[in-house]
Amino acid sequence: MAEKKEMLEERLTSLQEEYSKTKDNKKTNKHLRLIKAKIARVRKEIIVASKRVHQDGYFVKKTGDATAALIGFPSTGKSSLINALANTRSKTASYDFTTTSIIPGTLVFNDSHIQIFDTPGLIEDAHLGAGGGRSVIAAMKVADLLVFVIDINNLGHYDKLSSELASLNIYVNRKKPQIQINAQNSGGLHLEINESGLPNADVQEILSGFGIHNATVSIRDRVGEDELIAIISGRAYYMRAIMALNKVDTAHDYANVAAALSKKYGMEVIPVSATENMNIDALKRAIYQNMGIITVYLKPRMGEERLMPMVLRRPATVGDAAKKFHTEIVDELKCAYITGPSAKFPNQRVGAAHALSNGDVITFIKNK
Repeated sequence: MAEKKEMLEERLTSLQEEYSKTKDNKKTNKHLRLIKAKIARVRKEIIVASKRVHQDGYFVKKTGDATAALIGFPSTGKSSLINALANTRSKTASYDFTTTSIIPGTLVFNDSHIQIFDTPGLIEDAHLGAGGGRSVIAAMKVADLLVFVIDINNLGHYDKLSSELASLNIYVNRKKPQIQINAQNSGGLHLEINESGLPNADVQEILSGFGIHNATVSIRDRVGEDELIAIISGRAYYMRAIMALNKVDTAHDYANVAAALSKKYGMEVIPVSATENMNIDALKRAIYQNMGIITVYLKPRMGEERLMPMVLRRPATVGDAAKKFHTEIVDELKCAYITGPSAKFPNQRVGAAHALSNGDVITFIKNK
């Protein structure tokens, strides 16, 4: 395994050198495209050949109902913010690089337990490994939501962070393009649908670089060359994100600044001040609402009125709630009574396929 990895790494180095030495012009476009695809293919093989090794403090085990990661450059107030959000005490100071490891905590909101962790501050060229950036970003991939922590006095930080993530094929608040590749034994490459915006010949060259020579391919969304390569290699990540616009106590007209950023980047922006505990509840609510989860409550049919909270992934049905509560309930479920936002009236009788909403109260009825 070690020998194979060493050979692959040598192959990767050779391809990268060839790519860097090749001039980019019309005559070399095809050749460069093939090299890029081969580089992505070799990187994927290296990952498969490697044992999982994590740097100390950079491995995050998922716990709770969902996970959020705070991301930002040094001194944006991430440590102060996680202290305000969760039950952890991250070291804070007025100088850069205060946080040197992943620090998880728990945000309790609406009867859900959200794991939230502060990461070491990223710096420019993190995608190249500067400041341990690649390890930090690898840890972020376990998160269900990214929270960009941006200092209102350094608004240009978001563009730099976004660029760093894009360099590692992490796409924020974007839907993954619909791409289907059906491998065949013969017949060559056939593009049934190509709505990528790339010429058919370019798509075929990229596929060939991955050793895909016989397949039926459908691309139903626009996608760039680098993103297509990342998708085929299995290295493209699509993540939900919001922005915490921090230190607004030091600036005027922060509400308009937040609104302008939200419009520009197409994401929810919450103006906060971690040190002044300003708007922290609004940020907690935004994190919960953007997690793709709901909280419902189970009520016994008879006896005590105690409600048991249950957190589910959206979209969720009565059947999903029954399955999470107890696998046997699903097979024995006759119906359920629902009171709450998804019900037309209190104690509405519904079936397993009924779609649930946040705050619903459910009573399961089993077959006798």
